[in-house]
Amino acid sequence: MSKLHIKKGDTVYVNAGEDKGKTGRVLKVLVKDNKAIVEGVNMVSKHTKPNAKAPQGGIVKKEAPIHLSNLNVLDPKTKTPTRIGRKMNEEGKLVRYSKKSGEEIK
Repeated sequence: MSKLHIKKGDTVYVNAGEDKGKTGRVLKVLVKDNKAIVEGVNMVSKHTKPNAKAPQGGIVKKEAPIHLSNLNVLDPKTKTPTRIGRKMNEEGKLVRYSKKSGEEIK
């Protein structure tokens, strides 16, 4: 299995689909399915029965997974969507960097 270009905590831009143009923070990456859950993106309505957490029950809005191919990481310098590369830094550690600005992505 290859490494993914997106990690939990990254700020991403949605470049395809219903939420095209939105940005958000990655909450969870589903490696097996090649999908990610992004804060405030791809919202769905779930009907819930009354339980301890929601005593009323009703309709709950929550984020659904979105495919990684529809996401681009935002460049930390220019705040625009960019592709990701990997290179060795001075300490010999493999780090991700922005292809646009060359800035290292934390």
